Amino acid sequence: MPFETSFSPPGPLHVLLVDDEPAILSALVRTLRRGVADGLWPELRLETFTEPVAALARAAEQAFALAISDFRMPGMNGAQFLARLRECQPDCRRVVLSAHADFEGLTDAINSARISLFLAKPWNEPELLAVVHEQLHEHQRAVELHLLAEQQRLARGELSPQELERRRLERLEPGITRVNWSSDGAYVLDAAAVGS
Repeated sequence: MPFETSFSPPGPLHVLLVDDEPAILSALVRTLRRGVADGLWPELRLETFTEPVAALARAAEQAFALAISDFRMPGMNGAQFLARLRECQPDCRRVVLSAHADFEGLTDAINSARISLFLAKPWNEPELLAVVHEQLHEHQRAVELHLLAEQQRLARGELSPQELERRRLERLEPGITRVNWSSDGAYVLDAAAVGS
């Protein structure tokens, strides 16, 4: 089941992995790299986080095709994390991993975060590979449809070429087109960015 789509992404697909256990993150990375080596999908850029808040901060800067998150984490559970991720990146596919049978929490994940799938820990490797393949393919298909719709809106004059380009850039780098201007027309740097 090689990764087939007529859409050619501009670079590697970005995947966000969130789990409070570093050993689980390492196992996920190994499995997903095996999928690349087996030709199931093109190159992936994997980013791992043990803290959901840090992952959300990164999602404000980088667009992701897929997010896989543990359900039970201190501070913010997977449903809460994926719901907040959905607010800033609605096109990112979302999968929850959990070793716990928590029906109420998983119902919340499905309803508020609109997760695509739930996988149990420990996962079955062929099943995980199949799920990731399907989710990346679904993401690419959604991107293709979105781009086609925008091209049609451009052709009908409902969208300017500048707005089309702004939207493309925003999809690639969330926040890149948002600029803070002072009353005198100067660009205002984010104080947090200056201090880092």
